[in-house]
Amino acid sequence: MSSLSISNVNKIFRSSNRGQVHAVRDLSMRIDDGQIMALLGSSGCGKSSTLRMIAGFESVTSGEIRVGEKLINRLEPAARNVAMAFEAYALYPPLTVEKNIAFALLRNKESAAVIKRKVAEIAQRLEITDLLQRYPTGLSGGQQQRVSLARALIRPADLYLLDEPMSQLEPQLRATLRGRIKEYLVEHQLTTVFVTHDQTEAIAMADRIAVMDGGVLQQYGTPRELEDEPANLFVASFIGEPPMNLLAGSVADSADGLALDIHGEGEPIRLHMPQGVHSDAMHRELATDRQVTVGIRAHRMLVGEQPAGAASAGDFVARVTSNQWLGDQSHIGLDINGNRIFLVTENPLDAHTGDQVRLHWPVEHLHVFDSKSTNALFHGGVPRSSAATRTPQTSEALGA
Repeated sequence: MSSLSISNVNKIFRSSNRGQVHAVRDLSMRIDDGQIMALLGSSGCGKSSTLRMIAGFESVTSGEIRVGEKLINRLEPAARNVAMAFEAYALYPPLTVEKNIAFALLRNKESAAVIKRKVAEIAQRLEITDLLQRYPTGLSGGQQQRVSLARALIRPADLYLLDEPMSQLEPQLRATLRGRIKEYLVEHQLTTVFVTHDQTEAIAMADRIAVMDGGVLQQYGTPRELEDEPANLFVASFIGEPPMNLLAGSVADSADGLALDIHGEGEPIRLHMPQGVHSDAMHRELATDRQVTVGIRAHRMLVGEQPAGAASAGDFVARVTSNQWLGDQSHIGLDINGNRIFLVTENPLDAHTGDQVRLHWPVEHLHVFDSKSTNALFHGGVPRSSAATRTPQTSEALGA
């Protein structure tokens, strides 16, 4: 059984120059046997420190890490039965690519026929068959990265750790190999944790994603949950291309039910949440004049006439500030009451800078966040479970 459990793990680095740095704060999460999990975030968020603690290259300040029922955080790295592909490759220069990949199999005294078959299979998947008799020093960064990845994936292990596994690859090759690597992990049921700053890579490959910032787990969920039910403003703005449109607002009452006023230049823009549609719970939970942030994904807004049967929170006229056709979709920059937002459409939109377009904001795709705590309150009028919302810790906890 190769599940991974991380329980209340902290990592504090201490130095004479910087004092103490709380790199990972009270981290808890679990992945089941055969699942793929991505640690996603910007530089300095704690994702690499987490991976290195699992591997054993960094000590755990407090907390526990288990693979199955085995507590591993006090074991030496070699005793953890963990395979790792390093961002810095860490290949053996005196050995050919073939022998680098086969190193763990040779050490385990696998038969020559089995080694040859396994090396050939993984080399073909990663498009490095023609490199097998070459040496690492003669390879490009992207080629070395694929060799490091092959060496990790081929060995028997309880857990597979991949540190930025495709960061050096060209975009076209990266897109191809994402699918092949995921297919290999699923086919062999390899429990895997990989670090990336690329949300496209995380969404494409992972069963579950841990979004981190400032050493704190902001949200842990499926790609769909992060897209449709972001736990807070950080996740809402980090996940998505372009990010979620986020607008400062406040709660108001109106004749036909609850309303959300969007602030900007001049009079607020009013979004109506009709009673009996989605707003009954919001009426119970939200006090008038409460400061909120209202969000909507760029691809969820509707342009033109309101579709029949759609529950719209309102229609508005927006001014076009840019229009980019990307080959498969349009990214349109808009100004609405002094707020800059984006609209994404599947087809080209005949609109030029300065033109006006009419938008509809479907009620079921509106998100409401508390402006003070930044936590999500409602998604489409449905309350977000308080158990699923995680409040980021502040720097005051550092000295605790």
